[in-house]
Amino acid sequence: MTTNLLEFDLDGLAAFCERLGEKRFRATQLFRWIHQRGATEFDQMSDLAKSLRGKLAGSAHVQGLPVISQHASNDGTIKWLFDVGEGNAVEAVFIPESDRGTLCISSQAGCAVGCRFCSTGHQGFSRNLTTGEIVAQLWFAEHFLRKHLKTEDRVISNVVMMGMGEPLQNYNALVPALRVMLDDHGYGLSRRRVTVSTSGVVPMIDRLAQDCPVALAVSLHAPNNLLRDNLVPLNRKYPLAELMESCNRYLEHAPRDFITFEYCMLDGVNDQPQHAQELIALVQQYRRPGVWCKFNLIPFNPFPASGLLRSPMARVTAFGKLLSDAGIVTTVRKTRGDDIDAACGQLAGDVKDRTQVVKRIAQQRMVMMAQVPSVVEPPKGV
Repeated sequence: MTTNLLEFDLDGLAAFCERLGEKRFRATQLFRWIHQRGATEFDQMSDLAKSLRGKLAGSAHVQGLPVISQHASNDGTIKWLFDVGEGNAVEAVFIPESDRGTLCISSQAGCAVGCRFCSTGHQGFSRNLTTGEIVAQLWFAEHFLRKHLKTEDRVISNVVMMGMGEPLQNYNALVPALRVMLDDHGYGLSRRRVTVSTSGVVPMIDRLAQDCPVALAVSLHAPNNLLRDNLVPLNRKYPLAELMESCNRYLEHAPRDFITFEYCMLDGVNDQPQHAQELIALVQQYRRPGVWCKFNLIPFNPFPASGLLRSPMARVTAFGKLLSDAGIVTTVRKTRGDDIDAACGQLAGDVKDRTQVVKRIAQQRMVMMAQVPSVVEPPKGV
């Protein structure tokens, strides 16, 4: 059985080449052919020695993920569904803007965290993706877009690990994939332009700070532990105090001088003025010199199983103004790709659930109805 070279960062590829009796510079040449030029056939790699090409032909291959479907939004967003085998499929989304091209990548087939407002979490969890399966999404998208746009220039300038899955629960596959993205012989992305989004896996936030610090986005979504326990079940293991302290520690190593807090606006659940005041108090409790955090308010993209509604835009705007007036940099995310279910929280793919998540979420909702009625029964109107 041959090895898929998309599984390796440059150090891993160098070790593979050494096992073939080759020097490290051959790995660098090979790495460039694969990632910068999108080559899949070793005979294409003209500056490699024939002897090496022969060795590679018998021991390795370069293979991306099969594309099940591709959908283009009216706003230019493109969503791909990739087959990762055994009945599982994951989604990736390209978002073009005037000053950047952002690719949203999946790290798992499904997600075990089970956030109430995320359709991926409602689908359950099957397995972690390998490094090669994570990298393959970028490899395919970059070279597909170059061909489509008839350009040799890099199309994807930003990568966000915000697709299906909790990236930090697939840490061992994630870090080599990040290194491929950052490597100048690969995609040459800046650490500031690669973002890992997490629901708050505190020990792995600390490890990422040491191993491969990139931009960090934290899915906060609630200003207190009671509400966050209900919306983001991982909070029961790593409550807000631990999470906020880990964010402060991460800033010592981060390429940016701030953490982004994602906050999905849910009608009558977490969008009231008192919630904004609690957030302000939380941020001030852990404040560092300068701007240490930014809030990204996300209009919720409803789906039937959630039992939740989107906050009216007037309330989102008022909520953001309260944060801004308190000196907290706040933006409202523009919804992109919602007509093809490619917007935030909508990626669901196709997952063979091993976690009985539907049953668990139903049980959680019964608890919520008893503890926090407003979570289940949002009020009407603004």
